[in-house]
Amino acid sequence: MKKVLVVCGATASGKTGFAVEMAKRLEGEVVSADCMLVYRGMDIGTAKPTEEEKGGIPHHMIDVVEPTRNYSVGDYEAQAHPIVERLLQEGKCPVICGGTGFYIQSLCFSRGHGNVGADENVRRRYEEIASKEGNLALFQRLREVDPESAEKLHPNDVKRVVRALEIFELTGKKKSEQQDGFVPRFPYVAVAFGYDREELYARINQRVEQMLEQGLVEEVRALLDRGVNETCQSMQGIGYKEVLEYLKNNISYSTMREIIQQNTRNYAKRQITFFKKFPNLIWLDPHAKDNVQKVMEAMYAGE
Repeated sequence: MKKVLVVCGATASGKTGFAVEMAKRLEGEVVSADCMLVYRGMDIGTAKPTEEEKGGIPHHMIDVVEPTRNYSVGDYEAQAHPIVERLLQEGKCPVICGGTGFYIQSLCFSRGHGNVGADENVRRRYEEIASKEGNLALFQRLREVDPESAEKLHPNDVKRVVRALEIFELTGKKKSEQQDGFVPRFPYVAVAFGYDREELYARINQRVEQMLEQGLVEEVRALLDRGVNETCQSMQGIGYKEVLEYLKNNISYSTMREIIQQNTRNYAKRQITFFKKFPNLIWLDPHAKDNVQKVMEAMYAGE
């Protein structure tokens, strides 16, 4: 079997436990696809799996970068894609698990760019803009000329943002109008749990309560002591930025808790919207007892 299993979907939907269970059944290893789990020392606010929760299954792409560093989709792809390829070559099943859609997209698909050639001078100019003015400034340029392509890209995915701008400059047409799209890198089965919204929101609220009980505020204080300040990309994560506001005495503890819960619910809504467009995604009933069997059948279908 040379298939990859993708366990994706909204935060607090039970991805980690299910991915570990499937990795055991499929003799696989987990490749995390979460933009916050990459940071060392950010454990509570990211719901980073403990050794017990990992169940003895090797996990990759967790704790790979210091929280003082910026980390892009391109950085993730460069590190994670070789791991997936190596596992496939070793006859193991990569179980990609996470809720960061752009990370999963970068692993599962390469991008075809039609017949539009490249221009190194144009590309270098846009790369310099990103370097001098920041990724968001470059992304805003794309949003102005090709909002459809911008909608599908992350501001930190500089390589693809540059390519979209390059195509527009060279052809006068939007990249979204070109004959180009996502090309699967390998056969995969992708699944997500389809919770009723009220139930999912209740799970999210409970998880935030648990994070605060486990010491999220103390974790943020420790990060600040290590020199991880509010200008760092990692500190813009949900949970961390709200605690920072609390520590600056800008909001009360109860307000902080409510804002974290609200922002997490809003994020879950965006995740669901993203994954609804993910090709061939199988939505699982979270309360069904045969989900493992269903996924096993899908993984071995056609063999």
